[in-house]
Amino acid sequence: MSANSFPTNNLAVVTCGLPYANGNLHIGHMRTYVTGDTLSRSLRKIGQKTAFVCGSDMHGTPVAVNAWKEGKHPKEFALSWHEKYKQPFLGMAIEFDNYGHTDDEVNTMLTREIVKTLDDSNHIYDKEILVAWDPLENQPLPDRYVEGACPHCGANARGDECDDGCQRHLEPGEILNPKSIITGNDAEYRNKSHKFFRISDFQDYLQGFINRLEGTANAKNQPREWIEGSLRDWCITRDIDWGIPYPGAEETDLVLYVWVDAVVEYISSTKQYSDRVGSATFDWESAWKKNGEIIHVIGRDIIQHHAVFWPAMLYGSGYTEPRAIMATGFVNLNKKAFSTSRNRAIWVDDYFSEKLDPDLLRYYLVTVGSLQDDIDFSWSNFADKVNGELVGNTGNFLYRSLLFAHREYGGTPQKLVSETVNKRIQEAITEFSDSINKYSLRSSALAGTKLAQYGNAYIQQNEPWKLKKSNPDFAAQVIRDCLQICKAVCILLSPTMPNTTQKIWEEMGESNSIHQVTLIEALESPPISFNSPSEPFMPIDDKKLKDLNSKLDQRINHNSTMGNENSPSETSNLNRISFELFQKLDLRIGKILETKEISGSEKLLLLTVDIGSETRQIVAGIRKFYTMDDLIGKHVVVATNLEKATIFGTESDGMVLAAGDSADLLTTHGDSSPGERIR
Repeated sequence: MSANSFPTNNLAVVTCGLPYANGNLHIGHMRTYVTGDTLSRSLRKIGQKTAFVCGSDMHGTPVAVNAWKEGKHPKEFALSWHEKYKQPFLGMAIEFDNYGHTDDEVNTMLTREIVKTLDDSNHIYDKEILVAWDPLENQPLPDRYVEGACPHCGANARGDECDDGCQRHLEPGEILNPKSIITGNDAEYRNKSHKFFRISDFQDYLQGFINRLEGTANAKNQPREWIEGSLRDWCITRDIDWGIPYPGAEETDLVLYVWVDAVVEYISSTKQYSDRVGSATFDWESAWKKNGEIIHVIGRDIIQHHAVFWPAMLYGSGYTEPRAIMATGFVNLNKKAFSTSRNRAIWVDDYFSEKLDPDLLRYYLVTVGSLQDDIDFSWSNFADKVNGELVGNTGNFLYRSLLFAHREYGGTPQKLVSETVNKRIQEAITEFSDSINKYSLRSSALAGTKLAQYGNAYIQQNEPWKLKKSNPDFAAQVIRDCLQICKAVCILLSPTMPNTTQKIWEEMGESNSIHQVTLIEALESPPISFNSPSEPFMPIDDKKLKDLNSKLDQRINHNSTMGNENSPSETSNLNRISFELFQKLDLRIGKILETKEISGSEKLLLLTVDIGSETRQIVAGIRKFYTMDDLIGKHVVVATNLEKATIFGTESDGMVLAAGDSADLLTTHGDSSPGERIR
């Protein structure tokens, strides 16, 4: 790794977080993979030799649990999803140089080698821990085979992660009130020896690493809570028969935790690519063992794994540390969180079935907001962006410039590009390169969009259709300038919209692939002659928009009716409590006075709430659904007589009540005063 700006003389590797091979992909997933693909194309565009690799995550309890539900062996189940993923990636023009999976021979070999190196270096030790166990079935319950309460925030949690609450990674034995998801039986904890990675050995290294790390601010700041605090060693084995067996001479029934072999797939996939094309083309060992530029593009929910555990594994086994981690925000749907269980998502297959251009979605995901921010998808917002920025601006400029040039000149007029336009293109090239070095793909794509906007103003101001009669020489100059802008716009936008720009490139008479040229080509003359162009983008009209919204509403409403957690078929079987027990719960009206962020948490806010007789500090997991200013003065329902809890290191005295996946805060119809009791 170097500290130099891109392009460097080192080999670069761009990776994306591995998808679990256990279900369909939606556009929230695509934000990560489109970003990775756009980044790798952009790096090549500025002259950086780059490999783009990924793979399917075949192991772990998420796969095993879903395979069990379908009555299949985990390998058969995971391989079927691995094969299915090829189509959505291909359809979205996501071109991995290699796409492997974690159960292949290469990943198994490299994972065991890395773990053995760590073990031989005394970074791994045995320790007895409490393991969740189903006493009736006499079997262990690793990770997602058990559910219960998070020990940190009290939210419903899976055995390995508090996904509904504070998002903390959970170690075996930590979850409270455990239950088996297989039988529903209450679980108990039993002692069993497991392998622990002594990550505390690497605290000094990690503190230096996090200061060197490049990428998005959330990836650099979120891990500091662990790295600068008291690092806890990491249990790297599980009681499950699906995964990579722990390497070693002694007999063991343990397999490696999924997050050990999942990240090693980044190395394995690069090696498979290198083996296929030859080390003279791309040497995986130079990238991963010497001085490669390693860039990980991930969802922000797995920052801890990539910025704490993974660099320690790499450093301890002699591999190159990541240069950058780019962590994406979440994608919401109509201002509410995606819910795959309720079919509240835009699935990639659904997008394809509407015959919509994949490049439109790629452009939306890249440019709608900063990478680390949550973004909101709605068909209306999508249509506005497509019709305004692409159809009305970029497409309009490209089409009318190329069409006029073809009709009046048969191609490119015999003129040199003007100094003013040449300078503006150079500025756009610089903006693109600077944006990539700042890991801002939004800005790099907008460099092309803004150049098209400049071209639109330029052609409109000079009106070559009028100059053709009054000043034909100047008319030819204007069109010559516009064609140079067209060429530059295509090159600048090609990483984001690869299919559309290649089509325009060919219509301009270019013979090679637009993806093989670098930025400097934007200043070279377009071909002398070319054929009549086609319109680059088609608008999404009101009829189509209405149809898209109607189908989405019908699907969500149907699923809510069939499987809503409040439906009579499910609530009729709930365990009931007595009225006397309910009366013990003290529910009161509270008024939110202040809000503060909780450092290191993406979901939690610290609220100061007036409950009449006093003010309380309450931690609430509502940060992703509300802006802090909007909460000030809001009346909410508070459970006031709960025991105090420490959540993410912050004391919480009470609970604010909310409903559903979107945390709809409960309030009152009238103006009840703070402290009034709910009866």
